[in-house]
Parts: sequence; structure tokens; C-alpha cells
Amino acid sequence: MSVTVQLTYDMSKEVGVARIDVDGARTVADVLAATRARFADPARFDQLARVTAVAVNGVLASYKRGRGTAVTDGDTIAFVKAAAGG
Repeated sequence: MSVTVQLTYDMSKEVGVARIDVDGARTVADVLAATRARFADPARFDQLARVTAVAVNGVLASYKRGRGTAVTDGDTIAFVKAAAGG
């Protein structure tokens, strides 16, 4: 089972790719842990993730079960930053 993780621009600069595949994840928490492990400095992941939301197939995980939201093969998990402008 594999899910695709779309990183923010800042995250992608840290790991060198815009997307990663995570195998064996069952929940959003598993995906977060696997993504964090890809960072040379896990504290940097924590810092960058703090200003994002997590979406599963375009729906914010906070609208579902948060970190306990189940993920299945083929899902796309995206780190989303708030944007404003006018």
C-alpha cells in the first residue's frame, strides 16, 4: 500500500523533492511520522508542519478524524499552507 505526499515549497527545499511516496501508512499520523523521517533535521519538519494543514484527497484531515484519519492505497496527502491576498 502506498500513498503520495505532496510537500509545501519550503518542505520540498529541505528534502529535495516535491512529492514522496509512503508505504505501509494506515493513518495520517503514520504519514506524518514517515515524512518527518525524511528530514535530516526532524525539528525543521516540526517547524514547517506547524504552519500547515493536512489534506487527504483534498479534504482537510481536521474535518475528518485528524491524525487518526485512515489512509488507503492511492490516496494523496498534501501539506497545505494558508494563503491570503487581495
